[in-house]
Amino acid sequence: MLNNITFRNADIKDLPAIVGTYNATILSRMVTADLEPATVESKTSWFNSHNPKTRPLWVIEQDGQYAGWISFTDFKSRHAYYKTAEIGIYLESNMQGKGLGNYCLDYAIKQCPALNITSLTGFIFGHNEPSLKLFYKHGFEKWAHMPQIADMEGILRDLIILGKKV
Repeated sequence: MLNNITFRNADIKDLPAIVGTYNATILSRMVTADLEPATVESKTSWFNSHNPKTRPLWVIEQDGQYAGWISFTDFKSRHAYYKTAEIGIYLESNMQGKGLGNYCLDYAIKQCPALNITSLTGFIFGHNEPSLKLFYKHGFEKWAHMPQIADMEGILRDLIILGKKV
């Protein structure tokens, strides 16, 4: 049951947990194109690129316990795209399949106006059906299909770019 869910701006002390959650997804070859685990050091500049007012990195907690994170990152670095962001939601494995992703995506979408985001994107592998279903459920549409763009150790995977006007 989902209760007592909170979101807070991540602090640098959260980075080891954030990296741990991220690394737990690598072996599945479903979520990230990284093939090797990240280190806290390798993710420090990524962490520092977030801005609570426009591109936050939030820690998700349930009943005061760490459950995962949400990030907003620039779609592209060129200024004309400043109102478009990519969202990433990463949950601890014991928190998946319980409706928390649905709750988090709904919350994140509702925060977009305050973040000055008018277009939200998600970059999802074509074989990641749970994530695709989640985003479609929230009104995202397929904005691009990039066939066989990711070489996952000899297995070519499609990338689907989903988008939503918010």
